[in-house]
This record gives sequence, structure tokens and C-alpha cells, in this order.
Amino acid sequence: MKALNQEYAPSPSPKKSKASWYQAVWRWHFYAGLFAAPFLLILAFSGGVYLFKPQIEGMLYQEQYVVNETSSQMLAPASITAAVQERYPDGAISAYKVYEEEDRTVEVGVMDGGVAKSVYVNPYNGDVQGELIASEKFTEIFKKLHSELIVGGTFANRLVELAASWTIILLLTGLYLWWPRKLKSIWGIVLPRFKARGRTFWRDLHAVPAFWFSIMIVILIATGLPWSGIMGEQINKVATSTNSGYPAFAHSFGEKPASTLRAEEVAEDVPWASQNDAVPVSSIGGYQTISLDDVSMIASMENVAKPYTISMPMGEEGVFTIATSHSVPWDNATIHLDQYSGGILSDVRFADYGLMAQGITAGIALHEGRLFGWLNQALGLLTCLAIIGIVISSFIMWRKRKPDGLGAPKKPISKKASRTVFILMIAGGIVMPLVGVSILAVVIVDYLIIKKIPAVNKWFHGKAA
Repeated sequence: MKALNQEYAPSPSPKKSKASWYQAVWRWHFYAGLFAAPFLLILAFSGGVYLFKPQIEGMLYQEQYVVNETSSQMLAPASITAAVQERYPDGAISAYKVYEEEDRTVEVGVMDGGVAKSVYVNPYNGDVQGELIASEKFTEIFKKLHSELIVGGTFANRLVELAASWTIILLLTGLYLWWPRKLKSIWGIVLPRFKARGRTFWRDLHAVPAFWFSIMIVILIATGLPWSGIMGEQINKVATSTNSGYPAFAHSFGEKPASTLRAEEVAEDVPWASQNDAVPVSSIGGYQTISLDDVSMIASMENVAKPYTISMPMGEEGVFTIATSHSVPWDNATIHLDQYSGGILSDVRFADYGLMAQGITAGIALHEGRLFGWLNQALGLLTCLAIIGIVISSFIMWRKRKPDGLGAPKKPISKKASRTVFILMIAGGIVMPLVGVSILAVVIVDYLIIKKIPAVNKWFHGKAA
């Protein structure tokens, strides 16, 4: 009889079916926002500030960065580093960075008492204009906040990656909730209803900007993921397996003996696409290394665009590395030189990257606001401000509902809708592994705690006024 009743049970009406789908999607949108919102505020604020690193540092550190008078003749690099070595007799010079602007000081990296310092030298008279501890620069604070939530470490990096991944789900579910069922007017759909009051007003300020900026937000997230721990590694594997990433060495130079070190471990300013390259080794047998002047001349002969950094050899088998992660991606270069003969062991340029690595390199420049100048910075800032506005409006919308507790949406009546949306979420979790793990955690908490403990269930699904 029970089976017979189920067979002839009335199917839910189309209206209730649509409501169930909406409820199922809204439930996951709420979960995504609950976790991602605090991190989005941090990422948008820190990223918005870091976009203007050149202007901020140029203003804060003008005394160190800018020379008062220029000349037609610059000192040789070896003379400049000699002046630094005289100032820091116990320090070890690690890098030499030269800029394109004629009135800009030369930046010399020094390890002094275990502290990495940047020393700024007038290239025309050799005067040391000041020093900065690299990790204490004003913009470095925002960089660390943006990538590691200040505290640093693997756990913080994974949290940032998880928040970025959940934001993609937040946008997809939000676009479904925004999608107009009946397009009677553009107001509330593509333009906010400014004359509206209450939750309608804040709903429009939440949904409409999210629609307009959705593509740019996704682009910012996608171009930031190559730095992440898990997705970044997956991207590297895909690039390598499809031969669309970076070459180990420029093809014209053939294979060379390689160390176990990667380029980013021995050199500064290495472009993303070359950071995991195995570093070649210098031929042991030379009695004297080439001079910094020689390395600078090679950089000029090989048309390496300024600004570029020369990193010093590490050990007897180490190499000189000339690298520039240029604001114009197609000027990127990573050149390794034998420290004894000056021979070019590896020369990797943008043209040597695979298609995937070229796209990611351009995307990173876009993410950092340097792909097309101040317009790129302005677009990035507008997107960051939009994210902050979207998060704040969502919080106000939630408070306008006046829930007794958390006010999470309840499960929809239709199990089909719940299961289908859950399967789609799991599919997203397969693409983004951290999201997949967190989805399973949400389901376990929902089933073992929220559903089983009446007081928690009541608070979690507290009715709105």
C-alpha cells in the first residue's frame, strides 16, 4: 500500500519545483558567503593597496629611490658594489638591481647579520642614500596580508586559496539567484533601484555590481591561483604534461648539467614561468669568476630590458642569474651564466614559454596592475571596491532579515534539487581539491551536528523576522 501511495503521489507543482531549485542554490550560496566573505574583505583591501606599490613606495622612499642630480656617465657596477661592501664589511652582496629611470638609485641586496637588506646607491657618485629591510617595506606588509594573512605558513596560504576557490562558487550560485525569471524592467537586474527601501535596496546594491564585476572577479581569482599551493601545483603539472609551460632551458643552448635547485631559490625577480626551472651549474675548474661589470655587459649585449636583477653565484658551482619579471610580460628574461667563463648556460624569454605559461604570465601582470599601466590599476581598484561593497551589502541584507540565530536557508522540499546541486558542487570540488574537502566537511557537520542537535539546528536555521 505504501508503494502504491508513493507511485500515485502527486508531483510537486512547477512553482514549488522552481522554489526548491532556488532554495538549494541559495543554501550553498549562503555557505560559500559565510566562509569566504571575511577573507574577501582582507584580499580586496590588501590587493587594492598593493596595486599601487610603485606610487606608494616612490612617495614613501623618495630619499632612498631618487637621486637629486644625474650625469652622462654612471659608475661601473663593480664600483657601486665596492662602495656597499665598504659600508657593510661583514655583509654578503646577493643581488644588484638596475632601473630604467635615469634618476633612480641602484638597489644592492645585502645579507647583513642574517637580515636581508636593500641598499640604495647613487650610480653617478657612489653615495649610499639609505637602506631598507626588504621584509619591512610598507607594501610588503600588504603583500603578506594578501597572500598569507600576515601570519604566514602553509595553513594561511591554504586558507587564502580556499577562500578564492569558494568565491568562484559564490559567483556562480549568485548569478543563478540573480538571473531574471521575468524581465519586466532593467531596474533591479542591470541597474539598482536607488529609490527602493529596505532589503530591496541592499539586494540591488549586492546583486547588480556582482553581475557587472563577475567576469573581472573571476579573472582576478584565476590569475592569482598560480601562486597557490595546491591549485598552483596542479596548474604546473598541466602545463608540463601538455608542453605548454616553461622549457627547462632555451632550446638553442641544448641540455646542460643541472643542480637540484630551482631558479626561484637562487635568484631574485625570476618570472613565474621560469621559477621552477632547474638551475644549470658552472664548470668547476675556473680560478676566478667574471666581474659584475662583465655580467652587466652581457645583459646589455643580450638586450635584457631594465629593470633587471643580477643575482650572485651560490657556491663553486653556482651561476650568475640575470632576471627580469618585467611590467611588460614579453620582455621577461631569465639568463644563467657560468660564473667562470661567462658562457650562457640558459636563456629563457617570453617567446620560449608555452601558450599556457604565456597566458598565465600575462594574467599575473594583469593581477598585479602592471599589464597596461594606470588603466590596469584603476580597473583593479574598482573591482576591489566592488568586492568590498558586495560583501558589506550582503551583511546588511542578512541583518535586515533579523534572524533569531544564524538564519541559514533550510533544505528544499525537493530531494532531487538538493542532490543535483550537491553533485554539481562535488564536480567543482574535483576541479578545486580544497573546495571538495571543505564540502565534505560541511556535509559531515550538517549531518552529525546541526541535524542531530536540536538547539544547534534551531540556532543555525533561526527564523527571520
